[in-house]
Amino acid sequence: MNVVKIVTVVGLSAALLFVGSCKPKAEASSEMNPTTFGKTADGKQALLYVLKNKSGMQAAITNYGATLVSLKTPDRQGKFADVILGYDNVPGYENGKAYFGGTVGRYANRIGKSQFTLDGTTYKLAVNDGANSLHGGLKGFNKVFWDAKLLSPTSLQLHYLSKDGEEGYPGNLSVLVTYTLTDNNELKIDYLATTDKDTVLNLTNHAYFNLTGDPKNDVLQHQLTLYASRFTPIDSTLIPTGEIRSVKNTPLDFTTDTAIGARINQDDEQLKLAKGYDHNFVIDRSSDGSVKAAEVYEPTSGRVLDVYTDQPGIQFYTGNFLNGTEKGKGGQAYNYRTAFCLETQHFPDSPNKPDFPSTELKPGQQYRSTTVYKFSAR
Repeated sequence: MNVVKIVTVVGLSAALLFVGSCKPKAEASSEMNPTTFGKTADGKQALLYVLKNKSGMQAAITNYGATLVSLKTPDRQGKFADVILGYDNVPGYENGKAYFGGTVGRYANRIGKSQFTLDGTTYKLAVNDGANSLHGGLKGFNKVFWDAKLLSPTSLQLHYLSKDGEEGYPGNLSVLVTYTLTDNNELKIDYLATTDKDTVLNLTNHAYFNLTGDPKNDVLQHQLTLYASRFTPIDSTLIPTGEIRSVKNTPLDFTTDTAIGARINQDDEQLKLAKGYDHNFVIDRSSDGSVKAAEVYEPTSGRVLDVYTDQPGIQFYTGNFLNGTEKGKGGQAYNYRTAFCLETQHFPDSPNKPDFPSTELKPGQQYRSTTVYKFSAR
């Protein structure tokens, strides 16, 4: 079942509409103007946009990679702290390899052996993860500049045109990502895309969360619930085998509130292959549309994160490859398991797995998807 909304487009191409919609808004107030965020190696200036709601929550986004740079939320005492990992300026994102906060595509997660066949044609992709292609290839969506337009003090729209053949993918793909910060302390991310040739598409945000607000702490005491009773087992290269397996009686069972670290070091084949959790979970649903996919509670701060999505899967990753070599905000070294990711998505390697939900997008269709990260405290 393909739960991503695919809508037929009539008349003027959505790609042209996207380009027109992203012209700068001349009447933007001074409070809405972006600040500089440093320059890339080729001298191009990046910008940083800060969204703020009525309760003081803030989300900062750069036009480089349509990247979520910081997310400041209150704890149970009302104290605000940044709950995601990242860098102080754009050179960190340009040189970094962890995808902190980036919009990843064309295909989030992995495609096995860096190729797939569509309409009888085999497409060879950029190889950047062993023999596989990860998060769009060598220069995915998180490594390019997007056209940005502030819609309001709480909403930012970004557009990117991925050209036919980029990183091996077919079709000119027009992508629009809109970040909206609501007064209910929700960060809403809307995705919209069209293509002029049959292609495959899987978009997500790669935020790394630490709800303590201090990345010196690990995340093993965070309490996680995943509304997913099945997962897609992986092989030694982290590619799904094609099986959809129950989480029952395995350390991947988070159907009830469980500490992330409670079973992470158990003698389990799947945990050993991934060096912890790095698995796609099949979200339980009775119909299409947005559902609650995950809840995380951090006991010392009281912060709660609820994740809602219309996607069929969610990748739960526990920072297994963070090893202190990535120096983030304020020069902080990001160490092993000091963050977790909950990436709403289609399943990894779906283009090569006909039994998985389809990720194909055709001309005349729109790809539409929404993810909501809702914050509270208790």
